[in-house]
Amino acid sequence: MTAILSTVVIDCADPAGLAAFYAKVTGWDITSSDADTAYLSDKGAIQLGFQRIAGYRSPGWPDDAKHFHLDFGVTDVEAAVPELLALGAAKPEFQPGGADWTVLTDPEGHPFCLVPEN
Repeated sequence: MTAILSTVVIDCADPAGLAAFYAKVTGWDITSSDADTAYLSDKGAIQLGFQRIAGYRSPGWPDDAKHFHLDFGVTDVEAAVPELLALGAAKPEFQPGGADWTVLTDPEGHPFCLVPEN
């Protein structure tokens, strides 16, 4: 058997708000949205989904209890950071990557990394 990854679903309190943030980050389109879910796609094989969870709590950073994070390749990490901060991301003080990557958190506290594109 071979399984094909189709969607990464992120638990959150505000699916539409988080989808709007990641649509700006990725340039992808919001393909569907209702009170409990929202989806983004670039019409490729994988989409991002956002699912409302009652009583949702942010994973925090740094926190060993986090379950995942997303990595985004960018041509210029130093230029991308202030752009993403202006969109609602935050830059935690703890930055373990040195020059290899920069950790940010989305508006609901999910960590994600910016890595230099090769």
